[in-house]
Order: sequence, then C-alpha cells, then structure tokens
Amino acid sequence: MNFFIVSGLSGSGKTIALQALEDLGFYCIDNLPAALLPNLAEQMQLARPGTLQKAAVGIDARNRAFLADVPQNLERLRTLGIPYRIIYLEAEESILVRRFQQTRRPHPMLDDTTSLPEAILLEKQLLEPLSFAAALRVDTTHTTPHALRAHIRDYARGEETPGLTLLVESFGYKHGTPLDADFVFDVRCLPNPYWQEELRRHTGLDQPVIHFLEQYEEVGALYDDIRAFLENWRPRFAREDRTYMTVALGCTGGQHRSVYLANRLANELKANGMKIQLRHRELT
Repeated sequence: MNFFIVSGLSGSGKTIALQALEDLGFYCIDNLPAALLPNLAEQMQLARPGTLQKAAVGIDARNRAFLADVPQNLERLRTLGIPYRIIYLEAEESILVRRFQQTRRPHPMLDDTTSLPEAILLEKQLLEPLSFAAALRVDTTHTTPHALRAHIRDYARGEETPGLTLLVESFGYKHGTPLDADFVFDVRCLPNPYWQEELRRHTGLDQPVIHFLEQYEEVGALYDDIRAFLENWRPRFAREDRTYMTVALGCTGGQHRSVYLANRLANELKANGMKIQLRHRELT
C-alpha cells in the first residue's frame, strides 16, 4: 500500500504535486480533514486487492480546525501498522509573497488584521508537525512546475522499490541554498572555469569543462572525499528507515563545478547499485 500525505505552504506547489501523483494512478483527495486520515487508511487496508492500493491526500492550512490533532492521527496510523510518507513543499517567503501577488486567490491565513508575510509565518508554525515528520521536503523556490512534477513522480516511483533513494543536486549559491537539502557541499574552493572565456558558455556537462576540471588534483580529491562520505554513511541512514535523502553541491553560479561533480557522483553511485536521482537546479 502506498499512502502519501501532501502538505506545505500555500503557493508552494501542492496542487501540482497531487496532480503528478494522480497521473501515476494515485487516488487523490485535496483538503481532507486530518481527523479522517485513519479512516481513509483503514478503508485502503480493507479494499479488494488492486482496487485502492495508492492514495494521496492534501492537508494544509485550510484544514486548520483539525491540524491540532495531526500528531495523534499520525500516531494512530502507526498504531494500525499503516505505512505513510509525508511530502512537504515550501519556498522562500519572498517567492511566496510574489506568487500570491500574481494571483487573485487569498492566503488561507489572511484577514483584516494580518499581513501576507505574517500569514505565511503563521502558516509555517501551524504546519510544523507535518513539516518535522516529512519524509520528503521540496524547496520550490527555483523549481518550475514541470520540474516539480518530475521530482514528485521520481520520488513516488522510487517508493515502490525498497531502499534509500539519493537525490544529487547541483545549485548556485548566488541563487540561494536549497531549503530541502540534507547535506550541502560547497565546491567554490575549486578552480572556476567561468574565468576561462572560451568555457563560460559551456556547463559542467560539456567535455571542455570536464577536461579543464579533471586536470586539477584538488578536484579529484574533493570528489573522492564527498563520495567516500556518502558511501560510508548512506547505509546508516537507510537503517534508520530513511527512504529519501538530498545531497546538494554548490558553486557560485551552478553552471560548471557543481554540475560536473553532481553528474559524476550520480552516475558512479548509480553504477554501483544505489537508487539515484539527479537534478541540476540552475540548468532547468
């Protein structure tokens, strides 16, 4: 049985996430009262084989009359032996404000005495139990709807097979650090191809940049250290019932060094049998 709870901040992309799961055959319910979570899960257990094996529910601030009971409802799911995963979406406050300014929909926490930034802060506090319990956190600050759909689909498909899935992501520090990363490696200490005019228009996926970086011993040394860290510690996280982990590698612009290292790391770890997803944030 696959049972997902999709939550997060208003304007972060929860509707897109639910649509992506629906495309994969999930039975989706948006804005389900949290008190009904155990009832739905029990019905899934009682359903005929093959009829209701995959479901996803959206729970957010619109549900605030029931949110105080979320911890005890999640505990009831655990008591019943019902496996579930929480997907929590978020974005930087400035991006959420801009998104709401571009739509006519009101924020669910907004009223005559509350500003939009205050409403976003209240919502964060209200959703903390779901945020802390999330198996997957997704920062949509720099994510397009297409990329978000692909991310959710990849995660859901990965959940259908056992083991820890590792998302390897490249990014640029000048665009902000990913909010959803479990580990962040700063690779700005490495030689920068950007300062070679003939390499500036290329990315870390292109052979001229790869050749430039691989001539430096420190590039190989840092790569070996990152890979060794992940190979040593990934099994321990897997033993703690972690199913998803995000590793982010960042350089200045997210075009060259981080892209090269993330791509190489993902390909070599995948060749060794790990469940790997790869994302280049600034190239999407």
